[in-house]
Amino acid sequence: MTAPRFRILEIERREWPFRLRLPFRFGVITVTEGRQAVVRARIRDEAGHEGWGVAAESLAAKWFDKDPGLSDAQNEHQLRRSLELAGEAVLAAGDNTAFGHFADHYAAHVEACGREGLNPLVASYGRSLIDRAALDALLKLRGISFFTGMRANIGGMAPHAVVPDLAGFDFGAMLAGLKPARRIQARHTVGLVDPITAADQSVRVEDGLPETLEEVVATYGHSFWKLKVMGDVRQDVDRLCRVAAVVDGMAGYHVSLDGNEQYADAEGAAELWHAMRAEPRLQRLCASVLYVEQPVKRARALETGMAALARERPVIIDESDGALDAFVQARALGYTGVSSKACKGIWRSLLNRARCEAWNAADDERDYFMTGEDLTTLAGVCVQQDLALVALLGLAHVERNGHHFIDGFSGRPKAEAVRFMEAHPGLYADTPRGPRLAIREGVLNLGSLGVPGLGATEEPDYTAMQAMPNAEWPG
Repeated sequence: MTAPRFRILEIERREWPFRLRLPFRFGVITVTEGRQAVVRARIRDEAGHEGWGVAAESLAAKWFDKDPGLSDAQNEHQLRRSLELAGEAVLAAGDNTAFGHFADHYAAHVEACGREGLNPLVASYGRSLIDRAALDALLKLRGISFFTGMRANIGGMAPHAVVPDLAGFDFGAMLAGLKPARRIQARHTVGLVDPITAADQSVRVEDGLPETLEEVVATYGHSFWKLKVMGDVRQDVDRLCRVAAVVDGMAGYHVSLDGNEQYADAEGAAELWHAMRAEPRLQRLCASVLYVEQPVKRARALETGMAALARERPVIIDESDGALDAFVQARALGYTGVSSKACKGIWRSLLNRARCEAWNAADDERDYFMTGEDLTTLAGVCVQQDLALVALLGLAHVERNGHHFIDGFSGRPKAEAVRFMEAHPGLYADTPRGPRLAIREGVLNLGSLGVPGLGATEEPDYTAMQAMPNAEWPG
């Protein structure tokens, strides 16, 4: 396929509030509510055909920038400002391929954000949503699915100066060789304040959905788990023992440990691992750990070697994946993995997929890999776009938590939820509380995502949203 060139003519930004059914703590923050950003883009191709596309993502506080001096509202304004800057740039960019729109203007966008004190991870948020909306529009205009289009390189991925380490890489061959998954294991997150047993709860939600870890095990049948740790070895070991007492009752399971940037260096994280290995009650859980996610604070993660921990288990970067070459820097320090998140950008994920392929071909000693992580992807466009991405990458499991901490399409019109469920009957199920993500024996059915567009042809009800306010950043 010759990659189509198109111009972005118009950007619309909306958002809406939501509440969590259960509080969720990660790192330094406990979340009880949030806001979802929804971006629409209108494009025109060189033949004069026009079409709209959409993308959605949470305006997540204390993840893109964890500065304790910033309020949650200021964090949201940072992300809105990144969207504003990205939008201004693409509207002035002229005709380009989908990948060209990203690659030709990535450095300038990061620089523009940097001048306003916005870090590269915040910058990636704005580009990600607009790049996704534009690609969605292109796919819908051509009447083809994300999987068909990407395997034919509809975006025009090619070596580019913005990724000099991939000069000469055959992106067309990589994309053509991808085998999108039709099913994927959902890896359930156990947050730092999540109740493990009924004894941990003084007050219940009583909404008919699972609340404790014991109930999640019984309801969804997961065999993959993501366990958050807090950076205090004694408390972490104690909590992990309580988790193990529940999951050890399963026939088999796999675990990832999320350090949430709670450790100052690799040695501190390795201390936790050694304490876990020394605890008899954690013998089976330790044997089930696949990798450790971002244990070291991002300020030091790409400055300190990871050998002390990497000798025990593979280590991935997540929050440190800010600059486009962060995985390259991390590799030199002993990291072997990197997370894929649609909020960081589809093109970023595919570039890191190319790096894994290139490095694995050249290195027989280490296995470079990608993981699928979550940023509370909400039902509808948001979760479907992220699932389409990890399906394209062929990942075997992906962290999902939006269905647990947010009650289905809560906050959205019932008619919207029904439209999505009817269009994707394997991905959603009807319940007494309305349509919600369907996880059966721990598995998500992705078969319906091969529709025209980026994982979804159905669109949300834009009238049931608010116009996104101006960022007011710096505030």
